[in-house]
Amino acid sequence: MLYSLLISFIDTFSFLNVFKYLTVRTGLSMFTAMLVVFIVGTPFINYFSRKQIHNPIREDGPKDHIIKKIGTPTMGGLLILLGLFSGILLWGDLLNPFNWFLIFIVFSFGALGAFDDLKKIKSKSSHGLSPKLKLILQIILGLLGIAILTYLAEPADLKKLYIPFFKNVIINLSWFFVPFYLFVIVGSSNAVNLTDGLDGLATVPVILVASCFAFISYVTGNIVFSEYLQIPYIEGVGEVAVFCGAIIGACLGFLWFNAPPAKIFMGDTGSLALGGSLGAVSIITKHEIVLAITGGLFVFEAFSVIVQVISFKLTGKRIFKMAPIHHHFEKKGWHESTVVIRFWIISIILAMIGLATLKLR
Repeated sequence: MLYSLLISFIDTFSFLNVFKYLTVRTGLSMFTAMLVVFIVGTPFINYFSRKQIHNPIREDGPKDHIIKKIGTPTMGGLLILLGLFSGILLWGDLLNPFNWFLIFIVFSFGALGAFDDLKKIKSKSSHGLSPKLKLILQIILGLLGIAILTYLAEPADLKKLYIPFFKNVIINLSWFFVPFYLFVIVGSSNAVNLTDGLDGLATVPVILVASCFAFISYVTGNIVFSEYLQIPYIEGVGEVAVFCGAIIGACLGFLWFNAPPAKIFMGDTGSLALGGSLGAVSIITKHEIVLAITGGLFVFEAFSVIVQVISFKLTGKRIFKMAPIHHHFEKKGWHESTVVIRFWIISIILAMIGLATLKLR
């Protein structure tokens, strides 16, 4: 909104041309989102603490959690969403159709997460919506989002799947692009949700992945850079960098309060929204496989849960001491901060590998 207002005065004040630069608006979006979270964070946490808005801790989790984390406010995802929307609505080009697809995904998945959090709080249980119902609702929201994207974007581009490390390997998904995109959005949403189990564990990897895709969207939307890197050029997709900047800023601000020991948890409100939005960004930029690389930690966490469930149902035995896998290492005696920092290091390495795919072709 502010961007549109400033642009309208360019003929009168030529210095306002600076706001046409994606890099400037991405930086402003990031700073705005971070500042909003910083300002609102403390009163928000104090209010939620007084109202005792917190989730019961899993009884089967590490004993340390039951003692240290009980009573910590949840639904901090509302803080993240407030910062994110402040950044994108002020500095994003709302005439760009990609923005509305992203706004729908982050808002709808955030609303679903908030409903799930509220159910847990009301029932005073760590179990909210049933996994089956939550998945069904995610699928419905994902399909609605894909329908919006199909209406706004070029159908021929949507059906192409580009393979990293190869110049000319393009798979035509045909009608299969719908279930594939649905898998990316819902899978990414749930993977971030599963990772969000320790203080700051999910927040930093989200920042890293969003940073990678801010760069990817910028070069994908620039005809010169995309030609040089031999990646697909998609008109208008550079605007996604502003959205990614808002994610980075909101998460940086939230990390101030979420770093060990956390003063607040993001809850499903934040994790479902952030995961879904990262999946949506990868679809728009046509780098879905790169998301699996840069967000490899999320994949690893989700995979550990799948393997644990399958193993227990087929053999009655558990492969890990506890799933997701970050709890496995806690059960083995690793301190929480050790698990978090080492997983952050893994995320940094994966992010660098993901960016390397842009040039290694």
